[in-house]
Amino acid sequence: MSRVPGPPGGGRPTAGQRLFIGGEWVEPDGGHYEVTDPATEERVGWAPEASTEQVLAACAAAREAFGPWSRTAPEERAAVLARAADVIRGHLVPYTELARAETGATTGTARAMQVGVGAARFRRYARVEPAEWAIPPQINEAGPMGKAGVIGALAVRQPVGVVTCVTSYNNPWANPAGKVAPALAMGNTVVVKPAPQDPLSVYRMAEALEAAGVPRGVVNVVSGRAVEVGETAVSSPDVDMVSFTGSTAVGQRIAEECGRSMKRQLMELGGKGAAVVLDDADVRSAVAGIGTTFSFYSGQICTAPTRVLAQRGVYDRLVEGLAAFAGRLKVGDPSEPDTVVGPLISAAHRDRVESYVELGRKEGAVIVTGGERPPLERGFYVAPTLLADCTNDMRVAREEIFGPVVAVIPFDDEEEGVALANDSDYGLIDYVWSADVARAFRIARRLRAGGVGVNTVARNMEAPFGGFKRSGVGRDVGSYALHAYSEVQAIVWPG
Repeated sequence: MSRVPGPPGGGRPTAGQRLFIGGEWVEPDGGHYEVTDPATEERVGWAPEASTEQVLAACAAAREAFGPWSRTAPEERAAVLARAADVIRGHLVPYTELARAETGATTGTARAMQVGVGAARFRRYARVEPAEWAIPPQINEAGPMGKAGVIGALAVRQPVGVVTCVTSYNNPWANPAGKVAPALAMGNTVVVKPAPQDPLSVYRMAEALEAAGVPRGVVNVVSGRAVEVGETAVSSPDVDMVSFTGSTAVGQRIAEECGRSMKRQLMELGGKGAAVVLDDADVRSAVAGIGTTFSFYSGQICTAPTRVLAQRGVYDRLVEGLAAFAGRLKVGDPSEPDTVVGPLISAAHRDRVESYVELGRKEGAVIVTGGERPPLERGFYVAPTLLADCTNDMRVAREEIFGPVVAVIPFDDEEEGVALANDSDYGLIDYVWSADVARAFRIARRLRAGGVGVNTVARNMEAPFGGFKRSGVGRDVGSYALHAYSEVQAIVWPG
């Protein structure tokens, strides 16, 4: 397959970004607002502010494009996704630069985990999978329609329709790609509403899809800081489904709106991951895994093990190890190759994280390390912070902080550890560390979480992803995303 040329430039826009509606680049009715680099506090670019009329136009364009796109052969849809992956990979350097500047992620994280994973997700859903599967014939009892007999059946995946994708600020490539790619693969059309803090990367993704030959109206992108932009993208009568990644509070409001018109929903919401470290655990492994909370997106990730439950036999060693680990991490300019911890997304969010650290101090937690701003002239930085001697009723242990802050809680026996882990409003991903793998798996099965990592924080990108309780509704990733963005239709016939 020949490489499709990408969009001109491929990096930061030199002028105000335009909206992408119905295959056209459209000037925003609401003008532009500044996107700020959280490391330097300098302007990255100008993002467009859509009007409600323009959002409705994007939804209408997606509705008009749905019929032809849904009838396109799956192989043709897959080819578009594959070409989009090639375009993204061909612009890896400028796309990485933009993602780093918008989010404050380190260059390595922006390249591999943001742009790289985004391209990989388009490539993954370019693999055409069977859209139907046979159900074993059943002998049916006699009913009102006639005698008993053998009835054949087939389950068929049908596209849902128009999907509004509301994406998070912590990863403007992997998160939208994880929604857009499987939705398009299944024959849906999309309206993407990116987070207001870093929407420019999502417009580069739209350019890549346009260069890959996606038909007009199949992909639309509208952005804005006004809440009406997102509300309209969710409530439009042209929308059949909403896929949202973000806070539980916002997710609840979206779910209420979806419920009024019975729209399908996929909700990936907050987390307060428990890391249960048992007394026979490899403490070095536990420290390395839990320590990713300090560095990976600077703790701005819902899957982080931010609530550490340490059995008393390892409690002191674990706290000591985590403190030493945090102290070795370089905090600073994310463009420098040896930087491990970058800034938070905004000054407002930095203030929020700092307020939680102070709250923990007042609640009786011991600040072992961190708790202050690094001595940097610019940027929205918070030092990696370890809170020890916490209890599970403290707000720092119950509420999602979304920053480089870890709270450690001691426990005595296995039963108490499981009870503490499950005593949470959230249930996205928990973790267990133990040298006894059978013991770890036994505990994992008792945890009320959508996923459990055993002696690792790594994820299998084909495993179902989603949460229990207030952490969300539905599952995606891998083949599960193809189900998430489809309806299942049963076709039956006499055998």
